[in-house]
Amino acid sequence: MVTRTVDLRSDTVTKPTETMRAAMATADVDDDVLCHDPTALRLETEMARITGKEAALFVPSGTMGNLISVLVHCDIRGSEVVLGNNSHIHIYENGGISTIGGVHPRTVKNNEDGTMDIDLIEAAIRDPRWALVFPITRLICLENTHANSGGKCLSVEYTDQVGELAKKHGLKLHIDGARIFNASVALGIPVHRLLQAADSASICLSKGLGAPVGSVIVGSNSFIAKAKILRKTLGGGMRQVGILCAAAIVAVQENVAKLEGDHKNAKVLAGRVRIVLHHQISESDVQYTLSCFQQALTGVLDQNGI
Repeated sequence: MVTRTVDLRSDTVTKPTETMRAAMATADVDDDVLCHDPTALRLETEMARITGKEAALFVPSGTMGNLISVLVHCDIRGSEVVLGNNSHIHIYENGGISTIGGVHPRTVKNNEDGTMDIDLIEAAIRDPRWALVFPITRLICLENTHANSGGKCLSVEYTDQVGELAKKHGLKLHIDGARIFNASVALGIPVHRLLQAADSASICLSKGLGAPVGSVIVGSNSFIAKAKILRKTLGGGMRQVGILCAAAIVAVQENVAKLEGDHKNAKVLAGRVRIVLHHQISESDVQYTLSCFQQALTGVLDQNGI
């Protein structure tokens, strides 16, 4: 019997491709803390273009990207953010918005599709006339795709509705778009349209896109100017970061087109356990995994595992 390892823990376990390694080795670099690294600027310019925003900023991680974004919008301690009770920011990011930023989370129940009911979001927004006793709501956060809902995609219609609600109440909208490219491919809608209603977004480069390190945050020029200061404050300012950005550029150029295949393979394996596909999981790997499942359930291997 032939055995091999198929690593389905996460799409964060990919290895840099040879093209990425070559780009890293030859990257044109300078001091990015001083805003002079040409490769970082090239990546940020491209991501701003793709997302339809004025500017972008490379950050070491998605957690830092979300934290910076929340702190830019909630720049007064004691501000409140409305977000899903099952969202990544609320559950998996060490409570950073509270411990570091003094921002109070006001949670709304996530539905099975990752959405929050519009009327419940509105009901969670504090009446500013009661600022004497309540925190002031300044921000709404969405997550697309929604990880804890099985990677469900938020529709552009839903996101637009939340955006209109935010404007109605004078709030900002941030989208945790760690896997927004997956949502774009699955829905057949460009990334810039999915983010049109958002004032800011964070996008991970080291998940489905396969870069070794990093995320970007996008927004207006004034938002990114404030974000740069916070990145430095949080220890995220790096010098010759173009070495990392070079791999990220390759990821954006080469691996977005591979996401459709990842989705196809994921549907073959769809079950009630967390299994994450990425561009380095082949169709053969999927069939081998299925045969391993069969063996675990029946004790018999089929021809895919022989």
